[in-house]
Amino acid sequence: MVKDNIEKIPLGNNRYPELLREIYDPPANLYIRGNFSESDKLAIGVVGTRTFTSYGKQVTEDIVRDLAKAGITIVSGLAKGIDTFAHQTALRENGRTIAVLGSSIDEQSIYPSSNKDLAKKIIKKGALISEHPVGTKSERWYFAKRNRIISGLSLGVLVVEAPEKSGALITASQALEQNREVFVIPGSIYSRNSKGTNKLIQAGAKLVTSANDILEEFNLPLLENQKIIYKPNKEEEILLKIIDEPTHIDEIIKISKLNASVVNSTLMTLELKGVIRNAGAGYYRLVTSNL
Repeated sequence: MVKDNIEKIPLGNNRYPELLREIYDPPANLYIRGNFSESDKLAIGVVGTRTFTSYGKQVTEDIVRDLAKAGITIVSGLAKGIDTFAHQTALRENGRTIAVLGSSIDEQSIYPSSNKDLAKKIIKKGALISEHPVGTKSERWYFAKRNRIISGLSLGVLVVEAPEKSGALITASQALEQNREVFVIPGSIYSRNSKGTNKLIQAGAKLVTSANDILEEFNLPLLENQKIIYKPNKEEEILLKIIDEPTHIDEIIKISKLNASVVNSTLMTLELKGVIRNAGAGYYRLVTSNL
């Protein structure tokens, strides 16, 4: 197909991804811009809400960074929010990433249009794919349908943030139906964006706090001595100045003058990064070796 260098790969073609061919209802045809690689057999889907929090953004970037360093292909849906951060982080680490669209992949049909520049970068380091022929505009039900392709291309799916009703939860459900692993980032019990993910954990999904939690599930080499280097955001800086000695969460909320849900999610972010530790009984303290 000439338009926008789009290639059509039928189900019976030997270039059709093996993992995707295994699912119950694989697309009859895949339309692709870019290319598949042998290394894409080691792929993880990363999904989450469009209405992300700073916690969700940071965790996505931290874990995807390390997965990309380990040679894992990142599969997501090019949507705003968590999907975008997953693709961007993989590209920053010179890793491979695949975007599965709920529209056609020709230039005029890419959705969201705000991610067209990102799509061009993905084509150079991976692929844009869709089951829809040229000229197909996005429809609401296409996004739920494309989720089976995200999970179908992947060994497992990582759900970062998801409210109780979220497309990310549909992807997790599809992953389970396809006998894929489901990994979940825990979140604050006060956060709307973590209600769906925390319920997945209650239902038996694997709780993840680092890329190694995912790598070990597939007996892949673990990352060693991966110290997280980051610049604290405004909320983190406020809390780190308060927790210069073991401090109770009620006191942290009082001194910081931040909303309780913001404090909880920020504390969880800092704890996942190994910067602070829950000392028990509601107290938090610094882990000075990681500062």
